[in-house]
Amino acid sequence: MYNDFAEVYDKLQDVDYNAFVDYYERIFEKFGKKPKLILDLACGTGNITIPMAKRGYDMIGLDLSCEMLNIAREKAAAEGLDILFLNQDMTEMELYGTVDAIVCALDGLNYITDPDDLKQVFKLVKNYLNPDGIMIFDINSEHKLREILGGNTFVNEEQGIYYVWQSEFDEETGICDFELNFFCEQPDGSYIRFDEFQSEKAYKVEEITDISASTDLDVIGIYKPFEFSTPDDKEERIFFVISPKIC
Repeated sequence: MYNDFAEVYDKLQDVDYNAFVDYYERIFEKFGKKPKLILDLACGTGNITIPMAKRGYDMIGLDLSCEMLNIAREKAAAEGLDILFLNQDMTEMELYGTVDAIVCALDGLNYITDPDDLKQVFKLVKNYLNPDGIMIFDINSEHKLREILGGNTFVNEEQGIYYVWQSEFDEETGICDFELNFFCEQPDGSYIRFDEFQSEKAYKVEEITDISASTDLDVIGIYKPFEFSTPDDKEERIFFVISPKIC
């Protein structure tokens, strides 16, 4: 996943990353948290990690893709930022110590398609979060994966990149498979094609809550994007806030 795609990832993203960071800080304030060391899970090319570092947080970025991390390191170096980037699978992550907060943006956890693997991630989150720590993450909702993405084909062209995105939702497994075909324009006017195959699992809110509870984590917030109101059945993205259970 994300090999050739790493080269075009930033060009194709239409995301206000600072809005994510602003929202994280509002959540920190709401729950009385003042984190210093923060882990960014599935950090990709550092689009959340870097702006958080620029706001004064000590950041660790973790991602499965070497190619993504190479771009993140280059971007951090260009900003003069000293960020530790780790090439690890989040289901097997090993940190050097605990952290005050963990964030995981843009449906990073949907890519964990086996609920047992997600449970393992949460166990590691519990292990590496300080007792008064907090984790914030968002997921693509079941509604979005089934009704909006599933069974549809999207075609677009921008910045010299033409791509076709086909999605298929499996009702039995709750997994949405994505096939992406990219055609990237070269300086001589020719195009290079490469393909990506990805899958996301549609998790119900109740599943996230149950898995959290089974790993001694409490869900302390479930929100609409960038708000503190309860999401409805048609919400496309849902934010969760979890923390270690207080014995």
